[in-house]
Amino acid sequence: MRIKYRLVLFNETTFEERFSFRLTRLNVISLVLGLAIVFIILTYFLIAYTSLREYIPGYPDIQQKKELYHLSRLADSLLTDVQKKNVYIDNIKRIVENRDIGVDSTVPDLKAKNYDTITDRRSEQDSALRASFEDQTKFNLSFKEVKSSDIESGGVLIQNQNFFKPLDGIITAKFNLLEKHFGVDIVSSHNEAVKSVLDGTVILSDWTLETGYVIAVQHAGNLISVYKHNAVLLKQEGDLVKAGEPIAIVGNSGEITTGPHLHFELWYKGNPVDPSNYFNFN
Repeated sequence: MRIKYRLVLFNETTFEERFSFRLTRLNVISLVLGLAIVFIILTYFLIAYTSLREYIPGYPDIQQKKELYHLSRLADSLLTDVQKKNVYIDNIKRIVENRDIGVDSTVPDLKAKNYDTITDRRSEQDSALRASFEDQTKFNLSFKEVKSSDIESGGVLIQNQNFFKPLDGIITAKFNLLEKHFGVDIVSSHNEAVKSVLDGTVILSDWTLETGYVIAVQHAGNLISVYKHNAVLLKQEGDLVKAGEPIAIVGNSGEITTGPHLHFELWYKGNPVDPSNYFNFN
């Protein structure tokens, strides 16, 4: 492999020597391998990064992959739409035939949801936020109806408080202790300001998974007002607010919500009271 050979190029007519090379078999093999590697690399880049690959039989086309993905999603959407239309038509038939209306399993049961955050599946973060303003009254929490004779503080009745309406709107869900719905749901126009019902101090201004942006205000006489599902909070914890001062913007935040509205709660000494007894939302 290391024996040297001389390669001579000469003029055939005059026999004049033009070029000569001293080579070994090892040099020739190395040169051939090097040229082969360079050729393979150039071929790879030409196929991978140029349009020449489209002319190779069996090579996948990227554009075809995109079209197949788009068609697959379109077919899936059409299938879902057909299923919904079939359920709709079936319900029409049931109504005509005076049968029970079927329920689409793909539609969530909104009636089963509870607007209150005091549930067995509340998170540690939610519990910590609640503890910041319920710590002093959580041990006397009661789910009984609060009588007017039991809501007197320092000789001042809660009925005699000059409440400011938190939001102008329509009540879509009323106060119900049996269903653990400790407030009222008020639907109003888009981006309407939520106002504080009395003078007080903000004791909670944060976000929870179930009720979204929540703000709570401590008022005089062991009275707390809570405003849930807001889009934006305008006050922070520790801020002093006046009655009628905007503290949030009505929204649709949180997991337990079916649309833009305000869930408003009124608590007295740890007891939830019906806001409809003290506010005229009409």
